[in-house]
Amino acid sequence: MWWNILIALGAGLLAAWLILLVTLLLIRPKGALLTEAIRLLPDLVRLLRRLAADKSLPQGVRVRLGLLMVYLALPIDLIPDFLPVIGYADDAIIVAFVLRSVVRRAGIAAVRAHWPGTEDGFAALSRLAGLQRAADDAVGAGPEQP
Repeated sequence: MWWNILIALGAGLLAAWLILLVTLLLIRPKGALLTEAIRLLPDLVRLLRRLAADKSLPQGVRVRLGLLMVYLALPIDLIPDFLPVIGYADDAIIVAFVLRSVVRRAGIAAVRAHWPGTEDGFAALSRLAGLQRAADDAVGAGPEQP
């Protein structure tokens, strides 16, 4: 009885991991997007640290950013980083997801105020993480104006 449950649980986890792997292979950054994402990495790390330390942001936003930094620092990943291209794709997708949620809660102005890089770098970050779309969604979700 217990063995059947453990085997089913293991098979379910393996199937979920394989689905995630295939999904990441299909949506991974390609060509110039990948090199652009790697170029932005040092500025992105400073941005995350600055946003997490900003006491004016909602506590939920700061907690998400802290958890993201812990996840990025852990040696254990959903997809091991030694796999070419897709090894870092899971990290990039999670960072984009968290940044979108930060923009929805705190606004794109907060992210822009803490960005340590150039204007071109912020434009590239906005494209890669879909920050402008997240800001538009947050504005559209607000109360309707008469």
